Amino acid sequence: MAQIIEIKDFGQPELDLFARLTENQLRNRLEPEKGIFIAESPKVIRTALEAGCEPVALLMEERHLEGQGAELIRLCGEIPVYTGQRQLLAELTGYALTRGILCAMRRPRSLTPEEACQGARRVAVLENLVDSTNMGAIFRSAAALNMDAVLLTPSCSDPLNRRAVRVSMGTVFQIPWARLGQEPGSWPEQGMARLRGMGFKTMAMALSKEALDLRDPRLAAEEKLAVILGTEGDGLARSTIADCDYTVCIPMAHGVDSLNVAAASAVAFWQLGNR
Repeated sequence: MAQIIEIKDFGQPELDLFARLTENQLRNRLEPEKGIFIAESPKVIRTALEAGCEPVALLMEERHLEGQGAELIRLCGEIPVYTGQRQLLAELTGYALTRGILCAMRRPRSLTPEEACQGARRVAVLENLVDSTNMGAIFRSAAALNMDAVLLTPSCSDPLNRRAVRVSMGTVFQIPWARLGQEPGSWPEQGMARLRGMGFKTMAMALSKEALDLRDPRLAAEEKLAVILGTEGDGLARSTIADCDYTVCIPMAHGVDSLNVAAASAVAFWQLGNR
């Protein structure tokens, strides 16, 4: 049975998970494989639980103990449930809780690219993407629009960042993902070699006069295709574009040169993920 604990002292060390540890500290707490992430909102927490993530502690508004939080408390088993009024929890965490509930959970085991891409035909590759909102939005589009996996270059932000998890609506737990190496130097040369070793043709999303139209039938005909998207603002590195099998762009109108990376990903995934 869960232990319901009313918050009376902000200094309780047990609350560090929710109040005083940075995302980086959560990720590397004790040992990387024992790191923690924060899931926010009942839907996201439930999706994480269904994916097998292990809950550590809940933080919720008092009014949810007998409401939408009751089922989560039951599902999470014998873990502490810290509770208080909405304003109190906002003061503790530094932000208003989305739907009034947070859950600290253990990070799942990291996959290798080969594990994430087992049986995959369409994968998204994100190069140096740092904005957590874009990260979450891309994962949501990838899951909804038939991408089989998401691969990240070493400098990408963490998909299990609280905001990324929330924006993704929990799809970070539904679609396999992995990093193409841990050191910055492992991309693009080593990462590209790894993609080709798994049988993928590579497609750079980039502005270029020589770029193919996204609707080019040669793209849809590829048995295995990796859609590579670049960082916010700068886009893909020239060396990455040069190393890809295709350079592709989305046709634009009204003098607009490009879309936000999250919007561009959704268009590309819809066009290429249909099968």
